[in-house]
Amino acid sequence: MKQNLSRRRFLLQTAGATAAFTIIPRHVLGKGFIPPSDRISLGFIGTGKLIRELFPRFADLDDVIILAGSDVDSKKVQWFKDHVEAYYEEKTGQSDYVSIDTYNHYEELLKRQDIDAVVVATPDHWHAIASIDAIKAGKDVYCEKPLTHRVIEGRSMVNAARKYERVVQTGSMQRSWNDFRHACELVRNGYLGDIKKIFVSVGDPPIDCDLGEEPLPDYLDWDRWVGPAQMRPYNPVLSPPVED
Repeated sequence: MKQNLSRRRFLLQTAGATAAFTIIPRHVLGKGFIPPSDRISLGFIGTGKLIRELFPRFADLDDVIILAGSDVDSKKVQWFKDHVEAYYEEKTGQSDYVSIDTYNHYEELLKRQDIDAVVVATPDHWHAIASIDAIKAGKDVYCEKPLTHRVIEGRSMVNAARKYERVVQTGSMQRSWNDFRHACELVRNGYLGDIKKIFVSVGDPPIDCDLGEEPLPDYLDWDRWVGPAQMRPYNPVLSPPVED
């Protein structure tokens, strides 16, 4: 993966040499406005519960605009559309500032040439496949943790990112928070002396995994949700309804 990649180069790489990419000078739009050619356009793959906290972080950035979302649960992706549009309306005072497009299959989202990068927030077992598909489609990727389930999946993601020269980042709180970074710096610089032993606490599973089958709602494509994982009966604990 390339280091120290400027946003201008980020955009030019993802846009390629297509005729549709047009640079609009700042002075044309006036002070305080960011031209489309200076903004990173995002699509979201997976629009479940995590998105409620995640999308505002991106929508608050003036040089980022969210354009689309995809999910195998049609209610969740509709929730995403409604709330992102409302968020932008409140932020800008414009009711028509953005119209979010929705898809049930993320492959349709990846076909769009106007989307520079994607946020992958699917169930964990989809992370590697969705990210690699996005990389191959020329998109840069922010993927939620865990990045993958298996080492070989992680290596495949790294290889794809290097081959297609994409920017790939994963979100991990303990790796990113300043408190943990500071602790690591203290250890690495010898302030705590020679560390002899490290204790790690791992909690029990939060819920029982032996879940019974329940009626499948018509708004959810369960086969697609399971995808590369081993097939199992539907239970709402696995894919909580948007109302929860």
